[in-house]
Amino acid sequence: MGFTAIVLGAAAGGGYPQWNCNCDVCRLAWVGDARVRPRTQASLAVSADRKHWTLLNASPDLRAQIQAIPALQPREGKRGSPIDCVVLTGAEIDQTAGLLNLRERSPFAIMGTAATLAAVAGNPMFGALAPDVVRRRAIAPGEKFVVGEGLTAELFIVPGKVPLYLEGENPATAEESAANVGIEITDGRVRLAYVPGAAAVPPALRERLSRANAIMFDGTLFTDDEMIRAELGEKTGRRMGHMPVDGPDGSIAALNGLPARRIFVHINNTNPILVDGSPERRRVEAAGWEVAWDGMEIVL
Repeated sequence: MGFTAIVLGAAAGGGYPQWNCNCDVCRLAWVGDARVRPRTQASLAVSADRKHWTLLNASPDLRAQIQAIPALQPREGKRGSPIDCVVLTGAEIDQTAGLLNLRERSPFAIMGTAATLAAVAGNPMFGALAPDVVRRRAIAPGEKFVVGEGLTAELFIVPGKVPLYLEGENPATAEESAANVGIEITDGRVRLAYVPGAAAVPPALRERLSRANAIMFDGTLFTDDEMIRAELGEKTGRRMGHMPVDGPDGSIAALNGLPARRIFVHINNTNPILVDGSPERRRVEAAGWEVAWDGMEIVL
């Protein structure tokens, strides 16, 4: 049987190149360097039959992503869409703002934890998604639920933090709560794990990922102090809820030895793994990892 996942967007918030950034990595994109390719903000589409699609997060770039992926475009009748549902792994702006692109009264479902749906409901703009057309369903971590034709899914808690706009003065940055989750999708034979944000990999998370056939994992920053060294911010990656790719406590080390196909997603515009042939790209490839791009297809 099997199923297909299409990367709609591979970049972190702001996309690549970021609209106001002229860092070393973004500058390559602005001048058209052949070693890099632009990427929109992170989202994934999954289907078992290529007719009914589930989106994992709805990035602000969703309209452009639909234009770029024929499988997501309307095919029959005057109005309609092959997008059946959107599953949210959190309520950050770059995970939810794209829902507003889907407000023209085509039926679909929004699924996520109660905490995530409460954050969405708390913003009156999302009232444009008429509740008589767009169903909302709260999913508890650990609960099995159906997505599309022939696929089941499960949300699982991942260390992280609440959305930036809900932070207090001293937010917990590696908290295990329903505000930040990953998702596992299976057809009963093969499994895909999608974890676009992770502040750490505790033993229970590594154990879960060891059962996956493919893992799409947080690749936000190559080093924890990347934004500081680039003089583009004062926060470390961990302060933003993202563990680094490199280092003894980075994701390469934490997930070393797992048998799954491993792919980095949610890649920040400052991250040099975006550059083909860079030392950092060669390092992740030598460790058995791939770097996602928009339009990449994963067939399981």
